[in-house]
Amino acid sequence: MGALSKRAIGAALMDQHITLFACPICQQSMYVYEQGRLVCTSNHSFDIAKQGYVNMLTHNAASKYSKSLFESRKAVIDSGIYDAVEARIGELISSAKTVLDTGCGEGSHLARIMNDRDHGIGVGIDIAKEGILAAARHYPQQIWCVGDLAKSPFAQASFDAILNILSPANYEEFKRLLKPNGYLVKVVPQSGYLRELRAQLYADSNRETYSNEQIVARFQDSFREVNVERVTYTLPLSEELVPALLEMTPMGWHKAEQTAVELNEITIDVDLLVGKV
Repeated sequence: MGALSKRAIGAALMDQHITLFACPICQQSMYVYEQGRLVCTSNHSFDIAKQGYVNMLTHNAASKYSKSLFESRKAVIDSGIYDAVEARIGELISSAKTVLDTGCGEGSHLARIMNDRDHGIGVGIDIAKEGILAAARHYPQQIWCVGDLAKSPFAQASFDAILNILSPANYEEFKRLLKPNGYLVKVVPQSGYLRELRAQLYADSNRETYSNEQIVARFQDSFREVNVERVTYTLPLSEELVPALLEMTPMGWHKAEQTAVELNEITIDVDLLVGKV
């Protein structure tokens, strides 16, 4: 017997964890039909792509994120500069069996966090199809979904843990999706995040400094048993990764063409916000 196709692998994973899903149109339960579609009891249908992901968007969604941006993001993450952050997240969610990464992009953070675990399933969702396409191509061990949390394709109280890594949040939907005593891990920049890049791009402007105080305050108002943990370190950065870093971070998108950026090290400085519903 030949190797299973990526569509078959993705469909099998979705079928194994089908109770995580709910129709984004009518919120009814779903089932996998002939390894090719997710179908709800009201007969709304969503195709499982040949790459193994499912597109559950109910509306057209233009994304500003390109294929090359996600390739750059993967290259930067694969270089290991976020290893310490990912390792700490892995420790924080060590007991979680169902993990949702919201705004997962090309899936590298979720895949690396779940990689050393002998239990549980990771589910990644992003509105950008190019990101999910890359995630499914590189990481078929997890479930990948194009979708919008404003029209959520997941069932209530389905996840032990939700990750929200350097990405916009939807707290009300997170609360709906988390199980009782489930927890959210949100990663937000601290003042020193990518400071070497910020110093060159925003020198002598009010954007050279950054504060996450408002984000932290809103998180603390939204969840209980909140813990804020800072992770900060500086690592060497190889010259060939500089263009990739510029492409993956919003800071780099506004760089004037004539602005030369030279980096030989980079600082990762983030707060891990952990809270329960």
